[in-house]
Order: sequence, then C-alpha cells, then structure tokens
Amino acid sequence: MPLASGPGRPAQFAPGCRRVQLVSQQYLSPALPSVSAHAFPKAARLTKTDEFSSVFALRPRRRSTHFVLYVRANGQAEARLGVVVGKKFAPRAAERNLVKRMARELFRQRREQLSGRDVLLRLQTKFPRAEFATRAAVRRACAAEIASLLEVAAKPLPPPPAPSATPSAPPAPPPAGAPQSQPPGLPA
Repeated sequence: MPLASGPGRPAQFAPGCRRVQLVSQQYLSPALPSVSAHAFPKAARLTKTDEFSSVFALRPRRRSTHFVLYVRANGQAEARLGVVVGKKFAPRAAERNLVKRMARELFRQRREQLSGRDVLLRLQTKFPRAEFATRAAVRRACAAEIASLLEVAAKPLPPPPAPSATPSAPPAPPPAGAPQSQPPGLPA
C-alpha cells in the first residue's frame, strides 16, 4: 500500500508489504507459438450446454465399468470431446482433474481417427478406495477403460434412422366400400 507519492517522488510502501512489478509485454518472448502441436484447442471441445445435450439425447454407444460413451456425427471435419465427471462419483478435485486430463490426452492421440464425431465420456461410478488405493491404480484403470472406449468410438457409426412419414401428409382415403364414420354430434 503506497504511503506517499507524487511527481518526481517514488511511491513509499509500508513495512512488510511487497511491491509487485508488472511484466511489460516487451519482455515476453514473441517466438512462443500460440498453439503447440500437442495442445487441445477449443475447437476440439464440446463447450456449450446445447452441444452436450444433443449428444446426451442419444443412446449410449458403450458402457465400461466406470464410464459411459456417447458418440454422434457432428458434420464437421474435426472431432470434439466432452468429459463429464461429477462430484458424486469423484468427490476429490484431484481425481476429477486426473480423469479429465487422461481423457483429453488419449483423445488428442486419436483425433484423426475420430474426425467428424462428437465424443462424450461420462463417469458413472466411483473408483472404490479398497480397489484403487493409489493414484497410480486409478490412472491405470482410467487409461485402459478410456482407450478401449475411444477405440469403439473410432468404429464406423450406424446409419441414422430413416425418417418416418411426415405428419403434414394428408390422410389416405378410405377404401371403396368401407363405411365412412362421422364425428359424433353431426347429423347424417
């Protein structure tokens, strides 16, 4: 907190306060690339509620011990990933972040195989402490399950269901000779 300052006089700080110096943009290296080859760009993520909802509306493609996989064609050249890890199934933030990091990394490695798809992974059960006492055990189980689910996601998608008859089409006329029914309450 500055005590006194003015033109030509430097600011004095109270004892015990640290003075924070801001780094000017000129000191930052201009050679740093904005996105590296190993980055997970925003275009490869499901970010909006509508995007998640449209994938959740489908039936799950595959279930594993701890995860559910949803896949749909997105009509784009690039694959996108969404990961849902709730506090109910991973109460510790470190565990939730571990699952998300592993899913993103395994997805990044297979992005070319998954092009044109939205892939959604959802954690559906807890990792019990009795079976998964260490973080390494959780990491191994996650890697194995997510890798197998992404292999399923890379397989060809089933064709979309055929559209049913349009509801705006006029009803078919009754066959000749069939008695015609009238709505109740109208005279014949």
